[in-house]
Amino acid sequence: MKHLKLLILLSLPLWLLSCQDNNKKLSPDLINISKSAQTPSDKAPVLTFEKTEFDFGKILQGEVVSYTFHFTNTGNVPLIIASVEKSCGCTASEYPHEPIAPGQGGDIKITYDSKGHFGFQTKTVTVNANTMPTQTVLRIKAEVRTPNQI
Repeated sequence: MKHLKLLILLSLPLWLLSCQDNNKKLSPDLINISKSAQTPSDKAPVLTFEKTEFDFGKILQGEVVSYTFHFTNTGNVPLIIASVEKSCGCTASEYPHEPIAPGQGGDIKITYDSKGHFGFQTKTVTVNANTMPTQTVLRIKAEVRTPNQI
């Protein structure tokens, strides 16, 4: 019994220390850093698209269709598109490789080949640029039908 009391007395300070408040408030400096990592700044370009999704509607299986997404650099520094990643081998992209000045625009052309596809299709391309956030997702949709369904 004496050992049990001693054990409880020795473990009490450890237990009290473990009950610290883990929900401490962030200092103003940490809050500002956190916010700047999520929102555009005056030193980052802003990639502004007219639209980020396009629906081709019903298309015939095997048909190749394209859509051009128009964008503007609404930031204060040049925009550089590093790459455009596609979600499927059935899509291809064309995009400007030179810097886009503030206030200027450009186009990203997405081509979709429906060969071998059927039904409702959604494909994405991810634009990687020196923006904040660094990635913008563009989406194309189509309902691919066989000749006897149209």
